[in-house]
Amino acid sequence: MFTAHKGRLAIGAVAVGAVLALSGCSSSNPVDPGTSSGGGSETTLVVGSQAYYSNEIVAEIYSQALEAGGYTVDRQFQIGQREIYLPEIESGAIDVFPEYIGSLLQALDSTATGGTEDEVYTALQAAVPDGVSVLTPSAASDQNSWTVTKAFAEKYNLTDIASLANVTEPINVGGNSELETRPYGPSTLKSKYGITTAGFTAVEDSGGPLTVKALVDGDIQLANIYTADPNIASNDLVALTDPDGLFLPDNIAAVVSAKVDSGAQEILNNVDAALTQEDFVGLNAESVNDQKSSAVIATEWLKANNFD
Repeated sequence: MFTAHKGRLAIGAVAVGAVLALSGCSSSNPVDPGTSSGGGSETTLVVGSQAYYSNEIVAEIYSQALEAGGYTVDRQFQIGQREIYLPEIESGAIDVFPEYIGSLLQALDSTATGGTEDEVYTALQAAVPDGVSVLTPSAASDQNSWTVTKAFAEKYNLTDIASLANVTEPINVGGNSELETRPYGPSTLKSKYGITTAGFTAVEDSGGPLTVKALVDGDIQLANIYTADPNIASNDLVALTDPDGLFLPDNIAAVVSAKVDSGAQEILNNVDAALTQEDFVGLNAESVNDQKSSAVIATEWLKANNFD
């Protein structure tokens, strides 16, 4: 019903699709697919997530919303990073996955350039393989960022990524090992801005508490941390601004297989249309600060947003 098949959805239809998904149901319950062809299926839908707590929260919200709509779900969470799970999506082994549109586009097309959310979304629809669709993006996003401590930023008058050229001491970089070869990684800092980094420390928690601790302790000076992470505010960190668009827009969107029918697509679109940036940061804070499980966080959010 609202599938974003490759090349079929015009840029201006992104917001319209979200509105229609919310208003087109015959029931006030947004997980009720109404008169669509869905409404439950004997086919089990495999829902996956990255090895990252924030991504797992969204995957759990998707899972519970689908189950409330009558679908059977097999949760395959904490799979790993994109290099591991992307082939599983492409093969059809995973049916639903919360993704970030800019990062996914760069993974599928290494020549992809920057642009607005709509432009990136349109390019992504053309880049996904046959049998895979990207549904309507959420307003919520989790941008990559180059992040430093406030003290380090003040010492060298750091504001944006390019200002790292002001630093006169060795800059040790920390992040997941994949960061070394990502299109915004250390080699791009050198080629685009002339910024030479002194070393790389692999911290395999996707910008989580171990990465934050390494940054705060001074073991690293520059880290890749996602902007929806509450650790940025609570640890007095500074995400350097990105006026040159080094990082593509990373709005959340459901990536789905051909097994996901129109009813399930409608449910997923309704979830992403309801998820705000404020909500998303708050959900992450509940995990990091309150130590709630993704299942509890998802249940509470769905209830608060009338998905129960």
